[in-house]
Amino acid sequence: MAREERTYGEAEITERLARELPQWRYENGWIRRRYKTHSWKSTLMVINTVGHLAEAAWHHPDIAASYAWVEVKLQNHAAKGITDKDFALARKIEEVVGWQPGKEGAALEGTPNTDPRFAYIKYD
Repeated sequence: MAREERTYGEAEITERLARELPQWRYENGWIRRRYKTHSWKSTLMVINTVGHLAEAAWHHPDIAASYAWVEVKLQNHAAKGITDKDFALARKIEEVVGWQPGKEGAALEGTPNTDPRFAYIKYD
């Protein structure tokens, strides 16, 4: 039997987002984040990344997309609200999609954003 998840109130959600996930916002019962991309190819890569993380976590977001953006919306459907699962998945998505290897100064240099053929995410 599944355990009951604690849902957070709006004030708690807003405070946690400000502290832990400042690029995310709370709106209409969902925590959400819009990622800007450089192209449809980049958009599909973000969607697949989010899909992989969500499936591995067994917690599934709603995703909306267009040519140069992806919006991820999280809400625990079973709990009918925002739970620790939503915050945990949002952090993992943020970590992976927002990763900028070129800023680490290691062997992986990151995509060349000055060349539109290779540009990927429009980082905040």
